[in-house]
Amino acid sequence: MSDAGFGLVPQWWHWMVLGLCLTLFELFLPSFFILWFGVGAVLLGLVLLVAPGLSLTAQFLLWAALSLGFTVFWFRYFKNRTVSTVGSSTAHVTGEVGLLTQNLTSDTRGHVRFQKPVLGAEVWECYADEEIETGTRVRIVAVEGNFIKVAKA
Repeated sequence: MSDAGFGLVPQWWHWMVLGLCLTLFELFLPSFFILWFGVGAVLLGLVLLVAPGLSLTAQFLLWAALSLGFTVFWFRYFKNRTVSTVGSSTAHVTGEVGLLTQNLTSDTRGHVRFQKPVLGAEVWECYADEEIETGTRVRIVAVEGNFIKVAKA
């Protein structure tokens, strides 16, 4: 089937607009999947800017290949590094170090923030047997229900 039957063949800026729209759509639908189709469209727009004249079929095939390539690359090489430790055992997180964001005494609870999620959360309510000031690095001693027991690192 020839491309002549479709009329207008998309120009480079059509793909750039489509890519930006898809990327913006990702903000409203945080699936981190549509983003790669937007990136593929933007790259195709750049390819057409440098080398115009690709047929409609070639443009769609290149867009599909770029989008699929970025999606596979993301899920294969980078997504596993961002997976949190939801569902891991409490023994696995013992010893993790975080930063105390609220003063802590033996009578009051505070909050500790971790660089990566611990059991699915970056911020945990905590308690300790000693007084610890805000900004101190603490490590997890035990996980007890919805709270963690910490000590100075």
